[in-house]
Amino acid sequence: MSNALRPASYPGPPFPNEERPGQREAPGIASLAAENVTFAYAGKPVLQEVSLELRRAEWLALLGPNGGGKSTLLRVMAGLLSPQRGRVVLEGRPLAKVSSWLRGQTLAFLPQSGPYPEELTVEEVVRLGRTPHLGLLGREGQADQEAVGWAMEQTQVREFRSRPLSTLSGGERARVMLARSLAAKPKYLLLDEPTAHLDLHHQAEFLCLLSGLRQQGIGVLTVMHDPNLARQADRVAFLAEGRIVAQGEPQEAITQELLSHIYGPMVRVHPVEGQPVVILGGSNSGAQRPRRPD
Repeated sequence: MSNALRPASYPGPPFPNEERPGQREAPGIASLAAENVTFAYAGKPVLQEVSLELRRAEWLALLGPNGGGKSTLLRVMAGLLSPQRGRVVLEGRPLAKVSSWLRGQTLAFLPQSGPYPEELTVEEVVRLGRTPHLGLLGREGQADQEAVGWAMEQTQVREFRSRPLSTLSGGERARVMLARSLAAKPKYLLLDEPTAHLDLHHQAEFLCLLSGLRQQGIGVLTVMHDPNLARQADRVAFLAEGRIVAQGEPQEAITQELLSHIYGPMVRVHPVEGQPVVILGGSNSGAQRPRRPD
C-alpha cells in the first residue's frame, strides 16, 4: 500500500566497510554477540552469564517477565553499560575497543522513552541520526539528505516533518524516533518495546517494516512482551531471572511448558495452523465453564 510502513532499499551509496550485495562474511563474524555477560546494579545481579547473538539480516525478539533484565541486556549490547564479567563482540572485535564514532555508524539503540528534544521539528530530530556519519565540519552531503528522506518515508512521518516534536502523539513520536535510528543506516538496530505506544494498525505496519529491514541485511533485536507479535521474528529468546532460559524459532520455543514456567498457569498456548497462539486462560485447562442458570 502506498501509505503503509514499507521496506525499501536504502537510496544512498554504501558507507566505508559496508558489504556490497552478494559479499559474504565468515560465519560468526557478521553478528553482535553478548558472551557470558554478567551485570549487576549496586551489587544486585541483573544478568548472569548471558550469551546471545544477533546476526545480520535476522530479526530476534527478546521476551520475558518484567524485571528479568531485557532492557539492561539491550543497553549492554549497545555499549551503554559495561558488563562486570564477559564481553560484547561486534563483528569479531570486542565492543569495548570499538570507537564511539564507529559504534554510532554501526549500532542504533532506541529506548522505551525520551527524553525527547521537544523544541525540534520532526525533520531536525531525524537528522540527528546522521551525526556519526558527518565529517569534522558537520556538513551534510547528498547521501545524508537522502538517508533522512528515506527514513521519514519508511516511518510515515514526512507529512509532519515541519511540526515540533511536542505537538505529536505518543505513537507519532515513537515513529519519529525510529526514523532517527534508521537515518543512521545501522547494521544492527536494537529496539526496547518499540510497539508499546502504537495502535493495532501501526503495530502491524511496524512489524512489516522490521521484516523488510532484515531483508536489507540489518540485524534487528526487539524487546517485546507479546509472544503473538514476536512470532513474526526469525528467532525468539526468553530472558528470566537474568538468564536465557530458551531460544529458537518461534514455533519451537514458544511452548506451554515454558510460558507456564515463566508467567504462570494463566497463560495458555494453542496451536493454530502450525503456529503457537498465546491467550489468557484458566489455571486448570480441564476446568468446565460455569453453566448458565436455566
